[in-house]
Amino acid sequence: MAIYITDECINCGACEPECPNNAIYEGGVNWKISDGTGVKGKYELETGKFVDADFDNDPVSDEFYYISPDKCTECKGFHDEPQCAAVCPVDCCLPDLDRVESEEELLARKARLHL
Repeated sequence: MAIYITDECINCGACEPECPNNAIYEGGVNWKISDGTGVKGKYELETGKFVDADFDNDPVSDEFYYISPDKCTECKGFHDEPQCAAVCPVDCCLPDLDRVESEEELLARKARLHL
């Protein structure tokens, strides 16, 4: 499952540099699949929609740091635990129970993002 950042976020930014998938963005900032990944060309989002890897997707949040669920792998294949949650001073990086995924699915996403 993807991790999400709750509205208790204090916008400290501690989580952003820790993400191996570059899936964390400041509130209001557009995100791209290609940011910090090896993806080029078309990429299928979790909704089934295909976008160019360099397409500017709308921010998930305008007010707080957010995690793109299409890029989050819970740090599988990189670390033993999600690094955003490990460094968050207010414990607002939580598992998204609406996006439950197996370890195999998360590792497959990692492989697609880091060719």
